[in-house]
Amino acid sequence: MSDITARLDLPMIQPSQAQKHVTHNEALQVLDGLVQAALEESGATTPPFEPVTGALYATGANPTDDWAGQPNKLALRITEAWLFIDPQEGWRAWDKATGQFKVFDGSGWAEILPDLNNLDGIGIGTTSDATNRLTVASAASLFTHDGAGHQLKVNKAAPADTASLLFQSGFTGHAEMGLAGDTAFSIKLSDDGTTWHDALRADPATQQLATDFQLTGNAVQQSPTDTTTGRLMRADYGYGPGNLLGTVTQSGGIPTGGAIETGENASGSYVKFANGLMMQWGVAASPSSYVPDGSIYRGGATTFDYPEDFAAGTIPALSVSVNSTDTVWAQARSLVNTGGSARLMAATEPTQSYDVGWLAIGYWFT
Repeated sequence: MSDITARLDLPMIQPSQAQKHVTHNEALQVLDGLVQAALEESGATTPPFEPVTGALYATGANPTDDWAGQPNKLALRITEAWLFIDPQEGWRAWDKATGQFKVFDGSGWAEILPDLNNLDGIGIGTTSDATNRLTVASAASLFTHDGAGHQLKVNKAAPADTASLLFQSGFTGHAEMGLAGDTAFSIKLSDDGTTWHDALRADPATQQLATDFQLTGNAVQQSPTDTTTGRLMRADYGYGPGNLLGTVTQSGGIPTGGAIETGENASGSYVKFANGLMMQWGVAASPSSYVPDGSIYRGGATTFDYPEDFAAGTIPALSVSVNSTDTVWAQARSLVNTGGSARLMAATEPTQSYDVGWLAIGYWFT
């Protein structure tokens, strides 16, 4: 019959043993130290100056003083002595100094760690669920470098899926950025968490940026007269194919309509410019009767109305010409802003009417 038990090395009472209580008490002392074991310290090297009976320590590799020569043992304080116990691999104890549950691995006491692979979920400060398998309730979360850069990766299974960061208020989504339903990067906004609009969309296939929002702020023109360098031009403040040609208007000298206006009527044709300049032209038939005027002949007045009135109080510059190979020339007379006249002169007396072309240049506003 063995003198000790197989696992805990407890002394066994022998059949013919006297003072059986001594052996029994020794076994109880060991059990008292090992059952629900709580270590005052693990890896300890120096015994306490005033040890408390029942205190249990796990010695380190090179203990000193009363523990000298007892490396990696359990030191149990009994009445005025230390009882050293050889721990076996797999023994567990609570380390009061570190607040950790530890296990003896055959060479020392190590923290018991769960297998962190393929966990169902992790909740930090809160509870995880089947959808949110990693849940953190905290004032902040930090992902930092390990000596160089750092990447946070969000991966999706297929292009039609979503890989994004969703920003919520009261668990209602109002902003989302990422790959939402395709491979284009987008920033989406929602007022109610249901209807979403693309604030910005960058498509890698077309290499184009798009937005559903009007641009405002100091990066955009603030008024029709704002020409600050670097600012974006508003469509209603600038000119393009859609509004370059149109009715020309102004307010206080500032264009409020198209940049160029063209038109025609029975009197002729005209072109107006946003800066106030206007050009008009047309053709009028001269009278066919002439009277002598010294050594030449003078025709009657050829009058015509302008298609558009020039600015009140202004007289435009007027030039006229005659469409003929005869020795005939024209003299312009511009007296009012609503029309002009021309008079033909000839070296010999004409017997016909001529087409008189005219061109007037002035301002439609000043």
